[in-house]
Amino acid sequence: MNTNVNNITPKNQEQLRNILETIHASYHKKELVSPDPLQFLYDYPEKDGQREIAAIIAAMLAYGRVEQIIKAVSTVLSIMNNAPYDYLQNRVTADIAKNFSDFRYRFTNGNHIANFLNAIKANLSQYGSLQTTFMSGLKSEDIKNKNIIPAMCSFVQKLSSKGETAHLTPDPAKGSACKRLNLFLRWMVRKDEVDPGGWDEIPPDMLIIPLDTHMHHAGKLLGFTKRKQANMKTALEITEGFRKICPEDPVKYDFSLTRFGIHPDMNVKTLEATVSALYQNPVF
Repeated sequence: MNTNVNNITPKNQEQLRNILETIHASYHKKELVSPDPLQFLYDYPEKDGQREIAAIIAAMLAYGRVEQIIKAVSTVLSIMNNAPYDYLQNRVTADIAKNFSDFRYRFTNGNHIANFLNAIKANLSQYGSLQTTFMSGLKSEDIKNKNIIPAMCSFVQKLSSKGETAHLTPDPAKGSACKRLNLFLRWMVRKDEVDPGGWDEIPPDMLIIPLDTHMHHAGKLLGFTKRKQANMKTALEITEGFRKICPEDPVKYDFSLTRFGIHPDMNVKTLEATVSALYQNPVF
């Protein structure tokens, strides 16, 4: 497929849009979410403070095999009585450390998760919500320039303020693609059948693609990048490709494209065949 983000013509830009819209219409469906840590968010209402905390926990633990991710997130939320906001409001620092002392998930131990949760607790006390915490690092100039990275850096620092969190908190300042943080932002900022939303102060056009192996492959397939490293530069390059197709919502197609490789009934070869067939024999 011969496309490049720097020289997309009106004709093939429209063709790309049609391809992506066809894939989106077929696969951007709630019934295709499971297995995915996103599924936990549907259990929490939008406005009582529970969802954003469940979301940040689910997103930051979203590394490794999806089955193990689901188990780890379920364990954390169960310890929090499936009411994470209430739990943090009603526990002191020592209680949280004690409750999670036996927790282990890959690179994350009980101390890491307790420090992470205590940082969330401190920010809730200071700012009232995680959305307000995030917005405290987002300047009007950054909104104008669609530059969300400074706010991401500020947010990560605040989530790491109570001690070592290790792999739980990525560092945008060091060039990390911050897939899990961008995934969290997609879940909370967008609102549709799949992404439940809850944050209404961040424009969706600021979002960055949550770059993992599946999206990296899709970005190459669509001609948005040739970069080999899955870092922030690559994520921004792929996001810019999608922004040319859908300026107001550049991460719109993330879920439907990454089902190929995550969902047990879908694979990357199917995505390649789908894009190739639609590109060569458009049916719109």
